[in-house]
Amino acid sequence: MGAVFAWFTGSRLALAVGKWAAIAATISLFLLSLRRSGARAGRLAERLENQEKANEIQRRMLETAALRPRDRDELVNRLRDAEF
Repeated sequence: MGAVFAWFTGSRLALAVGKWAAIAATISLFLLSLRRSGARAGRLAERLENQEKANEIQRRMLETAALRPRDRDELVNRLRDAEF
């Protein structure tokens, strides 16, 4: 049995099979790496989009708050002038 194993591992066929197996393993690992990095990029893009939405909402809230009357006198004046 050991002689058969030694003969097979030393043959050209075994070297060719080993070479192609290494190439296939390298390509599959590369594709898995691409998949993981693509998924990570997708998560980061979604996170950025959500953050942009939140910033837009906060900006609109701040703009609206800047337009509100500061005290009763300003409110009365705005009501009299019909500036709403």
